[in-house]
Amino acid sequence: MEAVELAPTGTVTSPIQVVPVERRRLLRKFIDLPYQLYRGNPYWVPPLRRDVAETLSARKNPFFEHGQIQPFLALDGTGRVVGRIAAIVNGMHLKKYHDGVGFFGFFECVPDFTVARALFDAAAEWLRRQGLQRMRGPTNPSLNDVAGLLVSGFDRAPSILMPYNPPYYAEFLERAGFERVMTMWAYYVHKKYLQAEKLRRGAELIRRRYPSVTLRTLDMRRYDEEARTVLDIYNDAWSENWGHVPMTENEFQHLARAMKQIIDPELVFILEDSGQPIGFSMLLPNLNQALRLVRNGRLFPFGLVKVLLAARLGAIYETRMPLMGIRKKYHGRGFDALLVLETIERGQRRGYEACEMSWVLDTNKVLLNALHHLGGVVDKEYALFERPL
Repeated sequence: MEAVELAPTGTVTSPIQVVPVERRRLLRKFIDLPYQLYRGNPYWVPPLRRDVAETLSARKNPFFEHGQIQPFLALDGTGRVVGRIAAIVNGMHLKKYHDGVGFFGFFECVPDFTVARALFDAAAEWLRRQGLQRMRGPTNPSLNDVAGLLVSGFDRAPSILMPYNPPYYAEFLERAGFERVMTMWAYYVHKKYLQAEKLRRGAELIRRRYPSVTLRTLDMRRYDEEARTVLDIYNDAWSENWGHVPMTENEFQHLARAMKQIIDPELVFILEDSGQPIGFSMLLPNLNQALRLVRNGRLFPFGLVKVLLAARLGAIYETRMPLMGIRKKYHGRGFDALLVLETIERGQRRGYEACEMSWVLDTNKVLLNALHHLGGVVDKEYALFERPL
């Protein structure tokens, strides 16, 4: 693969040219940029190149069944790559909200505001031509994927499927006229500081009050059927959350196939009432603790060996809880306490020392309060930004 020649800090040469990525050669440069930009950064975890390529592929990513992604590259006066961005139309979002909001994502750039401004303007102009009125992000490409901008917690590596970026990105967004529209939190719960007695007492009370409610783990023999059950609960449970966009069947099946390779079925729970699924939670091993060793983003020929060796040597000792949901008609009964308690305690029994609960919307005061009393601490802060077009 052709390496990106990256302009060092302070040596960006004018004029800045932003070009649409419409050829394979430019797409390779688009994908390669972060590996050059974060070279030497001990906290950034390289995504697998094949995963990024698949996300941007209209042939492989079912997002393109309802959405569009237009990538752009920024080149300086010498032709060196100095930044990238993608303008995004999310058809499922527009179908639900009818709010004229387009999105941007995959944003990366050298520490030069003129580059960032040129990229934001190019994405905004493309979205204007699609008839949209506002631009929100970053989403890569949607809130159902890796999303949000890191605004605090730069001295710690991200958990699996969470973003990382340098501190100056938030400053660039604000200088370009963006305003924060949502804050999201990542809570860290370590077994040393877990204060679960109150949660255990509450869970026991809920079990006595609702004896028909039970918990079970994921049945891998019926994986496809179980995945559809989780999708149905997810789309119902999250339907009133800020910014929620329902996944299509194909999007969820695409995600389910990817998750099948990394999930531990003993850490995925289905909550049932008289045998009918009403809730779920998912705990993922934090594979980033191993993937951070694969600096070039390629599993072959040596990356897979590094990941397997790291896992065998106990390098993966954390988990992340990315999803939990209870059907709306069962809200307010405390069933989420059953899922949170069982998920964390089962993770400990399987040898994991800590769990990241992320991300949690700033508007979800009930869950934020529960995590605080559970012994969780705020580990990272993320945000979404928006500006008019």
